[in-house]
Amino acid sequence: MKSDSKKVAFLLAEDFEDSEMRNPYEAIVKNGHDAVIIGLEKDKELRGKKGTVSYTTHLSADEAVAADYAAVIIPGGKSPSHLRESEAVLNFVREADRLDMPISAICHGPQVLASAGLMRNKTFTSYPGIAEEIAAVDGAVFVDKPVVVDGNFIMSRTPEDEPMFIEETIRRIGSNAY
Repeated sequence: MKSDSKKVAFLLAEDFEDSEMRNPYEAIVKNGHDAVIIGLEKDKELRGKKGTVSYTTHLSADEAVAADYAAVIIPGGKSPSHLRESEAVLNFVREADRLDMPISAICHGPQVLASAGLMRNKTFTSYPGIAEEIAAVDGAVFVDKPVVVDGNFIMSRTPEDEPMFIEETIRRIGSNAY
């Protein structure tokens, strides 16, 4: 890890959307940062729902400390539905939000933020099928756009939005590529 690189937390569980993990992960590494995969268990191999990629967690959410990271990325798919049931994951994102660090969530990722109680009065985007569920949170307003930034949150809808999602995330974190 270069001395000026940053640690970026990826919150991940089984059945994530393959490209929504792979593409941001590769972009973070390419831009000179250290990508750390945090899951429900340490050293657990997780497979994407399409079966094209798998990743092994570095830490469990119980072990992770939000202050050790510069940003958080939450890929979509079915992963967020597993993550949102973990109080350790919810506490991690609450602390990351309290520290005002960038939190990027794509597709179903905003479900984790909603479960952590962080979507009140936020303008957001997500996979359209969960928009109503998240909009039911006090004052959350859904907009159907490729990328929505509200405070420290960066949110996108689907894999088609990944280029803009990644660009905005890297812009907020910074690049240390050679």
